[in-house]
Amino acid sequence: MDEADRWKTAAARAALEHVRSGMLVGLGTGSTASHVVRDLGRRLAAGELRDVRGVATSVATERLAREAKIPLVELPASGVDLTIDGMDEVTPTLDAIKGLGGALTREKVVAASSARLVLIGDVRKRVPWLGETAPVPVEVLAFGWRRTVERLRELGAEPALRLRGGEPFVTDTGQWVVDCHVHPHFDAAAFAAAVDAVPGVIAHGLFLGMAERALLGGPDGIEELLRPPVIDGAPA
Repeated sequence: MDEADRWKTAAARAALEHVRSGMLVGLGTGSTASHVVRDLGRRLAAGELRDVRGVATSVATERLAREAKIPLVELPASGVDLTIDGMDEVTPTLDAIKGLGGALTREKVVAASSARLVLIGDVRKRVPWLGETAPVPVEVLAFGWRRTVERLRELGAEPALRLRGGEPFVTDTGQWVVDCHVHPHFDAAAFAAAVDAVPGVIAHGLFLGMAERALLGGPDGIEELLRPPVIDGAPA
């Protein structure tokens, strides 16, 4: 296990301290979230937690959860108690980019259905502003994708269809992903609203104002970022 993997493991273990017996937990996707799934399975097997069920955010997570013997259910109308998921970038105010793994739509559906969202990762994911190191993934309908890409370009992004082996990357929902590189200090909220209004867009990877905390593993242990208090409708 290399240093970065140790940081991710530590963040996953810290996040699992928020899980209680009887909870319905959203299980995230990616290298850091996989540590959560494995350790949750271990804790259930050891009797440290009981009656915990999961909602998987991807086919890969479903497979891993079944290997870990975590009971899985479909996302219910009532949502989930807690979701633990990784991120590709997170700011000090807990705005995040997710979706470089391609599971952004299912991740967003589950995150938006959660009473609590905890993001996990290593300290390298902390950025002063979104888009510094990662593009904004946008899942789009394969039908008419060229027009959708042009609309995203008109919004000021530099969009590129994601490829794998020279062919379009296909998500678990059967659609394609366009990675949008944005200009420094772009208005994330305005961009998110504009992208949402583009026909052909299914979901984007901007997770704004959704997380209650982020747990970042690093050389000095766990750094915890908390959602800033809201005063008069705006973060303090």
